[in-house]
Amino acid sequence: MPDLSDNDMRSATIAVLVENEAGVLARVIGLFSGRGYNIESLTVAPVDQERRLSRITVVTTGTQMVIEQIKAQLDRLVPVHKVSDLTLEGPHLVRELALIKVVGRGDNRVEALRLADAFRARVVDATTESFVFEMTGNAEKIDAFCNLMRPIGLAEVSRTGAVAIARGTSALKA
Repeated sequence: MPDLSDNDMRSATIAVLVENEAGVLARVIGLFSGRGYNIESLTVAPVDQERRLSRITVVTTGTQMVIEQIKAQLDRLVPVHKVSDLTLEGPHLVRELALIKVVGRGDNRVEALRLADAFRARVVDATTESFVFEMTGNAEKIDAFCNLMRPIGLAEVSRTGAVAIARGTSALKA
């Protein structure tokens, strides 16, 4: 566990294994909004059809004390099976998916393709005046790509938010 003062702000990537049933996501979000905690990123999807479990990945920021409160309160919710702070529990991977639309002609199109190649973005749609690129990576990589596309003709961005998983043999299980 990193050496943090109680007043140091930190980002936390929290994985929560929950029952896949109506209202669970609303209860989790309600916990954050009711206490004034910010959600920077939120993703949720079913991960175990047989046991009817979903995984929620929440990225939030707060002091160590606030993060501990969030984890404790999440753990007390009835449909929650497991809460894991991936940020503290060891090496983990965090990725986002983004669809990025760039509109332009001539040299701007060539430059957009060159940058996309450098960032390993895939063209998933193209017209004579636009491209839609698909990109996966950490938030900083996607932000950097979007910032470079802005003067070229960035028109629209759609992002999934963070998904995360522990590296190695460690697994989030109920």
